[in-house]
Amino acid sequence: MNNFEFLTPTKVFFGKDTHYEVGKIIKEYGFKNILLHYGKQSIKKTGLYDDVVKSLNENGIKFIELAGVEPNPKMTLVKEGVKICRENKIDFILAVGGGSVIDSAKVIADSIFYDGEIWDFFERKSAPKKTLKVGTILTISASGSEMSDSAVITNEDGIKRGCSYPCHRPLFSILNPSLTFSVNKYQTACGIVDIMMHTMERYFSLPTNLPLTDSIGESIIKNTIDAGKVAYENPSDYNARATLMWAGALSHNSLTGMGKKVFMPCHQMEHEISGMYDFVTHGAGLATVWPAWAKYVYKNDIDKFNRYAKNVWGIEVDLDNPQKSAYEGIIATENFFKSIGMPTTLSELGIDDKNLRELSKRCTFYGKRILPGIVELDEDKIFDIYNLMK
Repeated sequence: MNNFEFLTPTKVFFGKDTHYEVGKIIKEYGFKNILLHYGKQSIKKTGLYDDVVKSLNENGIKFIELAGVEPNPKMTLVKEGVKICRENKIDFILAVGGGSVIDSAKVIADSIFYDGEIWDFFERKSAPKKTLKVGTILTISASGSEMSDSAVITNEDGIKRGCSYPCHRPLFSILNPSLTFSVNKYQTACGIVDIMMHTMERYFSLPTNLPLTDSIGESIIKNTIDAGKVAYENPSDYNARATLMWAGALSHNSLTGMGKKVFMPCHQMEHEISGMYDFVTHGAGLATVWPAWAKYVYKNDIDKFNRYAKNVWGIEVDLDNPQKSAYEGIIATENFFKSIGMPTTLSELGIDDKNLRELSKRCTFYGKRILPGIVELDEDKIFDIYNLMK
């Protein structure tokens, strides 16, 4: 087990009706002039917007709105948010929405006190030294950004990148599973995949044999699968939605990667896809990448893939042919993705294969990096994996 530091400073307010307390919570922290950041019309259609505004007004919290966050959030809106915050002396950002809104809020918070280019943070040329605090009201179980130290953004050139800093962990997050009842089947399925992948990418990180950490990961994966099946068919099942919401937070708050060197190669490859093709939902992209990646690398760690097959899917290890049972675990995962309507090929994503080499180049930063993991992936190997997705 590698050395590690573990801190999860985000205070979680979990359960029914918790979002009604948001104004009181912000007031108790002492903030008075906030940016209310959200997507487009969904929180207004569900009535959540009215509830939030009422709570802010009742507690004397002044706010300025910035709406319009898109899936795969864009740098252009971040820059608008920075300008608003500076001009209005905003002292706190409240993100109401899913991972895209939360990530956008984090990058705005990073950038208010920084005079350089915001993209510097994503190219590791600089790191945030002073930021605003961010709070969240989560509306979809998926990204885990409500407790994570990461943020992902797409720049004006269609390049999608993530960066992780301790300051990215929200001050508080309000997690009311009832707010996810209105999430449609497709977005619910994308969220299920995202939660699984945040866990599985850590599970298959090096070293791959950490029994305690791995057991925590297996539990999250299995509970996500079981609750996901229920929520997919019955979107108003509170317990299923609650399990997904809590699993989403735990999957990406670093818990399941403790003692490992985590890099998430499948996320890196998917970021290139949804950066170039911004109509691709992140979870759907991951559902196509992971099976291809797993089929490409599994022979280099048969024992771990057999543990996964047995402990997650109940597939007994074939002692005479362990490669066979390891592969069956990959197919079981792929079939589950299909069962909840997720694509597992590029064509199902609506993408042809003409840009696979360019995607591979982008993923290595044009030869400046190799993706570590069970197999180290250079441009040609990434290209091979992309081709397995056809």
